[in-house]
Amino acid sequence: MLLKSLVKPKQRLVTVSENVTLEEALKVLEDSGFRCVPILDETGTIFRGNIYKMHIYRHKSRGGDMSLPVTTLLKNATKFVNVNSAFFHIFFSIKDLPYIAVLDDNNRFYGILTHTRLLDMLSQSWNVNVGSYVITALAPGNRGDLEAMSKVITKYTAIASVISLDAQEGELVHRVMFTLPADVDKEKLNRITAALERKGFRVAEIENLVDEEH
Repeated sequence: MLLKSLVKPKQRLVTVSENVTLEEALKVLEDSGFRCVPILDETGTIFRGNIYKMHIYRHKSRGGDMSLPVTTLLKNATKFVNVNSAFFHIFFSIKDLPYIAVLDDNNRFYGILTHTRLLDMLSQSWNVNVGSYVITALAPGNRGDLEAMSKVITKYTAIASVISLDAQEGELVHRVMFTLPADVDKEKLNRITAALERKGFRVAEIENLVDEEH
């Protein structure tokens, strides 16, 4: 579920009404510096789509009528999520967009979720700002691999976060990335990696998060 705290609410956004012209919309875009903004209905509650600066510029350069309504070049009319949408639906819906519109339970425009805000949230959940090392361990994809690796690591320390990659059909090896807490030093790291290797889990990469900060 999408946390409302991640959404930039309507009250803090630059938007245009569906009844403004392309010329008026272009001025809003140029004054705000944004490359696109949401288009709302006359009541300011219904999301109609987005208007992009580049599309207006292209239209104008081709001698297009700038007095046409902004909806003439409307894009992304179906690109929106609900505040209660599942995280994975949100993640893949925003993939090719600078932001995605968010609707409330009554399908009224609530605000937007930006790419940047989503990545910030993922970074925080990964605990890269409070971790010491990220261990990338390779597993053959057998049942219980994650449990077995976790048991090895938790003999020495807690696990700040974990993420599994390459979990696709046909993959023979899965990459599991463990973020270790800040109190793990080099000596303890070496013991952990050696223990993982003894159990048959190859450590493919170790990233030092402390060095990354400097």
